[in-house]
Amino acid sequence: MSFEIVTDSSANLPDELINQYNLHILSLLYRIGEEEYESYVKGQRTDLTDFYKRMRNKEVITTSCMSSGTCRDLFERILSQGSDLLYIGFSSALSATYQTGSQVLKEMKKEYPNAKILSVDTLGASLGEGLLVTHAAKLREDGQSIDSVYNWLIENRLHLCHWFTVDDLFFLMRGGRVSASSAIMGTVLSIKPVMHMDDYGRLIPISKVRGRKNSLRVLLEQMEKTAIDPKRQTIYISHGDCLEDALYLADKIKQKFGTEDILVHLIEPVIGAHCGPGTVALFFIGTER
Repeated sequence: MSFEIVTDSSANLPDELINQYNLHILSLLYRIGEEEYESYVKGQRTDLTDFYKRMRNKEVITTSCMSSGTCRDLFERILSQGSDLLYIGFSSALSATYQTGSQVLKEMKKEYPNAKILSVDTLGASLGEGLLVTHAAKLREDGQSIDSVYNWLIENRLHLCHWFTVDDLFFLMRGGRVSASSAIMGTVLSIKPVMHMDDYGRLIPISKVRGRKNSLRVLLEQMEKTAIDPKRQTIYISHGDCLEDALYLADKIKQKFGTEDILVHLIEPVIGAHCGPGTVALFFIGTER
């Protein structure tokens, strides 16, 4: 390969794609009680049944980015082999992850002056970040250079649309996204917020609708408004342990647009800790976010 691609576990990609494209993953961390876990461990399939069960029981889960030492270890292994490196990271507006990784790379450029070392803030998260990484990996497979792939990412990252809804406002309240009064009232009235990620990589509430099916319908409507040639796109859907709802949305997309390439995948623990069980998120390429 002409260069190596590194991304974060927050990109939420399944093992099959990680292995297919030979991607390197920096794992974010989460803590439940006194135990700390890595969100991604290569070759180890994580059973998230207990994780989401504990979330539904309202246990406190905290998260953190990887250490600079962890970044350095992985980057060192790649660069010491004479490879060029492209780091594609989690939105800097939501986490210190990208700053940590890019700062380490800045320091390592002095140690490896002959290597091409580039980093991209996706201004994205979850499978939105993952979809950009997948596009980058496909371009590399097609023989594109590291500069060409880097330029494509910069030019297209604000066309990567993130739309999502949650089923339980408690977790957004705990993370400071909604007030306690709004969460209580929303629960009583079955209000479901619809949110998206803006051009700065921030999560922004767009609307509130009543009922679960209506919130999923709004995600579909947003895709209809901006998606570029949705029939021929690769569409990603992530979910917080609510597979039935994610498959419902996938089926509606197939019916409406004739899209065949749809990946449905469980949300990994670090993102899941903030959005909670019952989250459904939709990712696609559009005219604008």
